[in-house]
Amino acid sequence: MSPEQFLQRLRKGPPAPVYLFLGPELYQLGLCRRALVEKALTPEDRENGLVRHDLESTTLAAIVDDARSLSLFAMNRVIWVSGAETVLPKGRAAASHDENSGGAQLAEYIRNPTPGTVLVFESSRFEFDGDDRAKIERVQKFYAAIPDVVEFRPYTLESARQLVQDLVKASGLQIGISEVGLLVDSLAGDASRLANEIEKLRLYVGTSRKVTADDILRLVPNAQASTIFALVAALGRGDRKRSLDSLDTLLREGEYLPLALTFLATQFRLAMVAQEAGLRTSQQILAYFSKQGIRMWPDRANQVYQTVTAFSGEKLGRAIEKVFWADKALRDARPDDRVVLEELVFSLTA
Repeated sequence: MSPEQFLQRLRKGPPAPVYLFLGPELYQLGLCRRALVEKALTPEDRENGLVRHDLESTTLAAIVDDARSLSLFAMNRVIWVSGAETVLPKGRAAASHDENSGGAQLAEYIRNPTPGTVLVFESSRFEFDGDDRAKIERVQKFYAAIPDVVEFRPYTLESARQLVQDLVKASGLQIGISEVGLLVDSLAGDASRLANEIEKLRLYVGTSRKVTADDILRLVPNAQASTIFALVAALGRGDRKRSLDSLDTLLREGEYLPLALTFLATQFRLAMVAQEAGLRTSQQILAYFSKQGIRMWPDRANQVYQTVTAFSGEKLGRAIEKVFWADKALRDARPDDRVVLEELVFSLTA
């Protein structure tokens, strides 16, 4: 089930006796953990009723024994077990069906759980895709006896944008659509970091004025996407100082400059296509590129629109040509990547 389904079930009824919390998205996991503790434990029980174990230092058998025990100090308990993936059997044990294995003991406990005890296994080390897919499938197989599995998948950029809007509304911040996009892009949709940065913005800016792109860049100096977009915007204004400052930030944070140049080239090409197609609003840009099968979302469309308005057609053509030669120079024998990018900035802000 999804975190939203878990929270909905929790509001309607008592928690299940055993859960597997699976996946790397820690923001939603934190929300679900707090909701579970508040549902299962009274304020008086939380000091003694919340028990933490780590399977890197405790055996699964010992945890099952603890769950079977009754506490003298709390009527209800939540036993939180982190590192659930560390008990996966290896070698010959992986093919063993020993009745005395930890998995078998857990399955036996699930058939007859202790009343008033909620046992949660947290496995947050592996991703659902890529190289980790086989590993997370092994975790699912090992804990197959647990019927209630909550999957914490990473936010998409679109869902992260909606999360930011919800958090902004709750915090009272004044922030525009393009600034929301900068924030989401700069942190790659990482929900935990987004929540932290919104709180930082609330403390830094307050609610009396609107959050600007400069505020975001100042508080998130290592944000790759926002810094590169700030470079694009500064180049469009012909602002050499700000362009060099953005380039300096990329260098200090160890950004791979050929990748940054690729981002610039893509931004300029999208803007050129939008100009040639006569697109005059971000909504038209969104609709046009989506129809062409090019992945586009509202914030990205707004960034392209801002580039279109900042660069004339002639200037865009010159920028694309300059980026091409800069990319070629980065691939040749050269003294320093910085020199190549600084020459690009000087030529585009001449």
